[in-house]
Amino acid sequence: MGTPSREAPLTAANNIQPFFVLHKASAGAAASVSSPATSRARRRIEVSQPSSPNPKSAKRPRDDDDEGDMELYEQLRLEAFHCTWSKIQSTINEVLRGINLKLFDQVLRWVQESFSAIRSITRPCPAEIQQPCPLLTDVICRKIPTAFVLTKNAEFVDDVTTFRDLMDHLESNGCHLAKLSATELSSKNGVGGCLRSLLRQLLSDVPDVADVSALASWYCKGDNYDQPIIIIIDDLEQCSGDVLGELVMTLSEWVIKIPIFFVMGIATTLDAPRKLLSSEALQRLDPCKLTLGSPSDRMNALVEAILVKPCAGFCISHEVAVFLRNYFFRHDGTITSFISALKLACSKHFSVEPLSFLCMGMLEEDSEVAAISYFHHSTMFAIFLLLLPARTYTSVSLIF
Repeated sequence: MGTPSREAPLTAANNIQPFFVLHKASAGAAASVSSPATSRARRRIEVSQPSSPNPKSAKRPRDDDDEGDMELYEQLRLEAFHCTWSKIQSTINEVLRGINLKLFDQVLRWVQESFSAIRSITRPCPAEIQQPCPLLTDVICRKIPTAFVLTKNAEFVDDVTTFRDLMDHLESNGCHLAKLSATELSSKNGVGGCLRSLLRQLLSDVPDVADVSALASWYCKGDNYDQPIIIIIDDLEQCSGDVLGELVMTLSEWVIKIPIFFVMGIATTLDAPRKLLSSEALQRLDPCKLTLGSPSDRMNALVEAILVKPCAGFCISHEVAVFLRNYFFRHDGTITSFISALKLACSKHFSVEPLSFLCMGMLEEDSEVAAISYFHHSTMFAIFLLLLPARTYTSVSLIF
């Protein structure tokens, strides 16, 4: 009778189930049930288990998988941000180009009319153009057509984009383009530095001595002839009046031979040229005054195109939109800062919200591909969330 009672614990110990839970017993209970039979059974269980010298090694594959998943979804969110912002940026460019297109067409029309007016006076041949002495001494024939563009921008940063697009518009319509910055029109560089910069932008081979005669020789060759040369000065108020005045006096002697026109940006008031240039230099200009749309009009157009009518599936809250708009009107006043703040909000959204990349599946043009992509990534991420501890995914925000 004693033998079966000793073998019963061995039979129960050897009957190991696939899943079991071990509870730590009290010290007294452990001492009372301890026996040689249970010790032998415990040794058998330990022998049957795979040896693991490092208890953390069993968790490493799981941790590596989690890190790989996190890197995957981080990459997906980054791609979604770049795709979304590229659509927003394209919409911004289209809106601003549409607003500025009216001004660009006015400038182009003014260029064509001024060029026709100069050619109606005389049409010099290449040999006459390269002569050092002027063809005509009439004061009217030595006036440079100049368009003063009032931008009304509080900061110069917004003018950079406007005049860059204007240059592209004029160049696409056959004009020769050159740009002189306020740094080049400074006392440090002088009029010689301005002419050198002008020649570098137009000529492939710039002579050692910068002179207008080199520009005249270039203008007589091939397709260069019979097209106006437009010099863009986007920030008139920051230029040196003496250097700009000397440049005007120099180029006005060649205006009949070389049709050179000025387009000057003014941010404050149309009286700025009178305050900056001498009366003699002003007499060598044939002014035309043009005005760009106000910054508030451009701001309202952007708000309507981007925020009121979301263009890329990305929206910001009403409070954030009101804050950006009020900051624009009360403090900064630049479109560039508004766009930068909007881009920061967009990048913050995609970096913080775990499921933000899923919105891209609903914006793709191919609905079949979108559905497959959406199902694939959402299923993978749902499985990933289920594998996380409860305290981790219960705090995840699913707003996207």
